[in-house]
Amino acid sequence: MNTSLTIKQNAGFQQAWRLAAIALVAVRFVQGWIYWGGGSRRFFYAPSKLNPHAPHWMAYKFQTAMPGALFGMDHVVSWLLQHFVWLYTGVIVFSAVELLAGLMLITGTLTRLAAASTIGLSFVLMLLFGWQGATCIDEWTMAACNFGMGVTLLLAGGGAWSVDSWLARTRPRLAEADWFKWLGGDAPLPISERAFTKLSGILLAVSVIFIVGTYSYFRGSVYTPFHGGPVSPTAHHWSLSEGQLTSQGAVTFKAYVDAGTPEAPSNVVRATLSNSDGAVAKTWTAEQLAKLPKQAFHNNYDYQKIHTGPFGLVGPIGSMATVALPADVNATTLVPGRYTLQLTSVNGRSWTLPLTLQ
Repeated sequence: MNTSLTIKQNAGFQQAWRLAAIALVAVRFVQGWIYWGGGSRRFFYAPSKLNPHAPHWMAYKFQTAMPGALFGMDHVVSWLLQHFVWLYTGVIVFSAVELLAGLMLITGTLTRLAAASTIGLSFVLMLLFGWQGATCIDEWTMAACNFGMGVTLLLAGGGAWSVDSWLARTRPRLAEADWFKWLGGDAPLPISERAFTKLSGILLAVSVIFIVGTYSYFRGSVYTPFHGGPVSPTAHHWSLSEGQLTSQGAVTFKAYVDAGTPEAPSNVVRATLSNSDGAVAKTWTAEQLAKLPKQAFHNNYDYQKIHTGPFGLVGPIGSMATVALPADVNATTLVPGRYTLQLTSVNGRSWTLPLTLQ
């Protein structure tokens, strides 16, 4: 009697687990397609993204993440951008993991291993791009959803309608192997109900802390008012430093476009040099800025670069360069004192840098 009851209870549990797995097929497919789509575009449909000589080479996108990257990842990005072999290897490996993990989730092959991979990918993408998005922090939303979906599939496994399920049915010995149950399988993890509940609770806590924490950091609206984030994803900003001024009025400075949207660059249409009284000592018009030679720019990176455009200076997000503004041949010699360099963009924003002429 007890044996019969146990069999019935086990059969009921297996049926309930299978129904839950069927309910998660759409989640598994969508998560898989997202990552398969990202990897397949680069390898098959838009291979220029993996071509270092093409304008859509992934390094350009990678560089745009630098201003708002979390936990010091901006330094990692900067280092990679200056070490091509490691940069290219990283892009290829990341894209390959996306491609394989996506395909494995779509087909339900070693689903838990694939889900764990997508959790890692989502974590990295959140650290790099989570701050971007003009209205709804789009990159945060994508990474947050993928993180939660990955955790769910890690706990649930391949379940029904999957290669994992087919392997478990056709190869009973494989189905009983612990490694298969941990990496794929169509059954619960090979741990007790209490341990499974504890693991689920830990992963839930990690998800809540990670998702709510990053949301609060990027936008507030948790225990603080809504805000635009430490780094604006919409309004461009130029950080100016290391300024040097000559008595003839030539200025050299370092510029870093450390905020704004990656969808369009910032355009500087005027530069002015003012003395301590506010009087303008020198002006570089849009036409003069547009005619600066290439030698006037020493960019830190080979991808997003500060350069000239039809209407002045062009600064894509993440670009960093030392810029030299020339003096006029017939300019009046400047007297020693304090000066201010001001850059003004086409939409009226301005950024200043104090200078001292000894």
